[in-house]
Amino acid sequence: MRRRGAGGPRRTRTAVTAAALLLTATGCMTVHGEREIVPSVGRAEAAKVLKAFTDGYNEGYRKLDPGVIARVETGALAEIGKADLAAQSVQTPGGNPKYPSLVLDDARFAIPAQAGWPKFFLADTRSNRDANRWLVVFTRHGVKEPWKAAYLSIVNPGKVPEFTTGKDGYAQAVPAAKGKDHGLMAEPGKVSALYTDFLRTGKGRDFVPGPRTTGLREERDKVRRTATFWTEFIDTPEKAPAFPAPALRTKGGGALVFFTAHHREKRTMAEGLRPAVTDPRTKALLKGELKRSVTYTRVSEAAVEVPPRDADGGMINFLNRIDTMTAAQGE
Repeated sequence: MRRRGAGGPRRTRTAVTAAALLLTATGCMTVHGEREIVPSVGRAEAAKVLKAFTDGYNEGYRKLDPGVIARVETGALAEIGKADLAAQSVQTPGGNPKYPSLVLDDARFAIPAQAGWPKFFLADTRSNRDANRWLVVFTRHGVKEPWKAAYLSIVNPGKVPEFTTGKDGYAQAVPAAKGKDHGLMAEPGKVSALYTDFLRTGKGRDFVPGPRTTGLREERDKVRRTATFWTEFIDTPEKAPAFPAPALRTKGGGALVFFTAHHREKRTMAEGLRPAVTDPRTKALLKGELKRSVTYTRVSEAAVEVPPRDADGGMINFLNRIDTMTAAQGE
C-alpha cells in the first residue's frame, strides 16, 4: 500500500459534567453535544468506528469502489482514496479481490471533551503494514452524520507525542473558535497558510528545517528552470469546514495539529519539445492532450507539533506528511 501512517493512552484536563460521564458509561445521550462539554465519543463506540473504517477501506480497495471509500473517509484522506481507486481501476479493471486486508489493532484512543460541532477523536494504532504507529483522526459534523476518517499519519512509535489528560482520562482539544486563547506559537487553523506561504517565499522561521520544509524548497529549485522545461508551483492553504485542523494538547503546553494543503505543479516544455508521462499512476489519472505542458495536482495531509507560544526558539516540527498526486492535466 502506497499511503497511510502512526500511540498509547493519552489524556488531558477537561470540564466534563456528571451527565457526560453517564453518557460514556451507558451510551445514552443525556446532554446536548452542541451545547455541553462532553466526550466526543464513548470508547466502545470509538472502537466500532475504527473497525467500520478498516472494513470499509478493505472493501473499497477490493472492489475499487469510490462509493465505499466515501462512506468512511472525508477531506484529504477521501481525495487520496478516490485518486488511488481511479488509478487502480485503470490498471486492474474489475477490482482487486486479493487486496491484502489492512489491520489496525492495539488501539489507544485520545478522546477530547468538546462542545459544538464538528467533533473529533484520535485512534493511535498498530498496523500490519509496518512497524510504525498509524494515527487516524475521525471527525463528525453533526449528530445525524457518521464518523469518517479525515487524517492518517504514519509515525515512528518513539515520536508519538504524549497528550495531556485529566483525571477523567479525556484529552484536551485546542479551542478552534475565534477569540479563544490557544496559547500556541501558531493557531491550528492557520498552520496550513503558514506552510504554503513558506513553500512560496522561503521566508520566516516557523518550521524546523528538514525534508518537508527547506528540503522541499531545494528540490523545487532544481526544476524551476532547466534546459528543457520550467516549472511553476502554486500552493493553496485549506481550512474548515471542508478541511478542519484538529489539534490535541500535548504535555509541555504544545499541540499535535493535523492540516491539509493543495499543491499544483505546471511543467512547461521548451519550444519544440513535448512532455512525456511514463509513470503508470500518472498515466491512469491523466486528462487532456500532452502538447506543451502538464499540470499535476497534489494533496498533502500532515501531522505537526506546534510549540507553546512562550517556547524559546520554538518551531513547528513535522512528524509526518503524506503527499499524493490526485490529478494530471495535459495541455
